[in-house]
Amino acid sequence: MPNKGRLREPALRLLSSAGIEPLYGGDSRALLVPTTRSDVVLVYARADDIPVLVASGAVHLGVTGRDLVYEACVEDEVEVVLDLGFGSGRIVVAVPSGYEYTGLESLEGRRVATKYVNIASRFFEERGVRVRIMKVSGATEVMPLLGAADAIVDIMSTGTTLRAHGLTPVETIMETSAVMIRGPVPEALEETALQVVEVVRSVVNARGVKLVLMNVPDEALRAVLSVLPSMSGPMVAKLESPRPMWEVMVAARESDLPRIIVEARRMGARDIVILGVEKVVP
Repeated sequence: MPNKGRLREPALRLLSSAGIEPLYGGDSRALLVPTTRSDVVLVYARADDIPVLVASGAVHLGVTGRDLVYEACVEDEVEVVLDLGFGSGRIVVAVPSGYEYTGLESLEGRRVATKYVNIASRFFEERGVRVRIMKVSGATEVMPLLGAADAIVDIMSTGTTLRAHGLTPVETIMETSAVMIRGPVPEALEETALQVVEVVRSVVNARGVKLVLMNVPDEALRAVLSVLPSMSGPMVAKLESPRPMWEVMVAARESDLPRIIVEARRMGARDIVILGVEKVVP
């Protein structure tokens, strides 16, 4: 798990939703932390070290950025088992707003500041453009302002930070987001690794999903079912009531709820109840 940075808290919340919580976490200096699962121990490390640790087999699963997997040059040694749906962004080439950019070749011979030395080097080499890569560990955006670089390669989420420093993205190198990766896993731990991956996957799958329950008169059932989405099909059960009535239950995307509510009521559904969903296993 990342020991700090923008991926740490979302990753810990995700594990907590999956039923895996550190038994203590107040001391950020703790590197090995037992969890509520006796067979799972959290190892806190720098996010950019995690791909190497997983590839080496020192740890068996890791949460890190997709970009950091490629920067560590271990994309062929680890498996990305899950995109976790947070920490998204793009690795971009950015230049000062006043730079006369006419294409990547206009950076020939220029200085490019970045912490993504391997990603940047491969990108420019593959396109036949020779640049001087300058490794920095932070505050990449300020380098052109200080006159220390002509361009940068950095991660961009909203672009606000780049604009604040007078920079304009001109090339996208890759898309990135938080991912769960796995490396070599001993046979004795294979089942544990599989369980962790699948329970985390079920939490990711459940994002934005709601459970919709409604009562539907017998004569309106066919019409109501025609407007409902579902994974495999709605669950329909006969109700014990004076009037022939059915209970219909369906999992639906939260973005579909306004349409479902309006159309189902129009077709005759009533007593609509909407519940949260913690986990989904297709």
